[in-house]
Amino acid sequence: MAQTKKQKALATKLGDNMKHYGVAEAIQLLRDLKTTKFDETVEVALNLGVDPRHADQMVRGMVTLPSGTGKDVKVAVFARGDKAEAALAAGADKVGAEDLMEDMQAGNLDYGRVIATPDMMGVVGRLGKVLGPKGLMPNPKLGTVTPNVAEAVKAAKGGQVEFRVEKAGIIHSGIGKLSFSDEALRANFDAFVDAIVKAKPAGAKGKYLRKVSVSSSMGPGLKIDVAEVHNG
Repeated sequence: MAQTKKQKALATKLGDNMKHYGVAEAIQLLRDLKTTKFDETVEVALNLGVDPRHADQMVRGMVTLPSGTGKDVKVAVFARGDKAEAALAAGADKVGAEDLMEDMQAGNLDYGRVIATPDMMGVVGRLGKVLGPKGLMPNPKLGTVTPNVAEAVKAAKGGQVEFRVEKAGIIHSGIGKLSFSDEALRANFDAFVDAIVKAKPAGAKGKYLRKVSVSSSMGPGLKIDVAEVHNG
């Protein structure tokens, strides 16, 4: 397919694939490079100096993006009685107990977050092989096993994202949409990177934050100047 004048100009602009950009410059460039009609997600990837095969080098947690994610997160909650009612009132998409477990065992797993009250973990535990591989298993350390399910549902719906380092030492996440303002995307970028820096594990050796890049759903990855982001 022949390139348009705009695409050729942008290809020239990206000619030096070793270049590192400032965050604001990279975000603007992603907008300039956009050729699709849909609202692409802006994603950030961090290469960390950790080996997650070692327990003391695992990086995992939650962070609330101040500008939200731009996505509607479907939330399932395991709870009974008053807690179940509170979860529904807070906006949960599906609430149940054994019935919800059976529904998930049948393959209905179209959720971005699964939350449970502590007393429901006996039921939820039977879904380990189903929820575990999808990263959906409720976890007290992540605040997804909690008596305050209403607060957890609101957090999930309000821009809270989970992060977890992969085998190669990489963490990546969506931080909003290209339609977000520059300020909104920068606020989300800063919040996400700050959360990763604060989650530095005790076993991390040498330089922790090694590489940072941003991209959009259909766009190229742009390297970010790590010195601008963090000095650690």
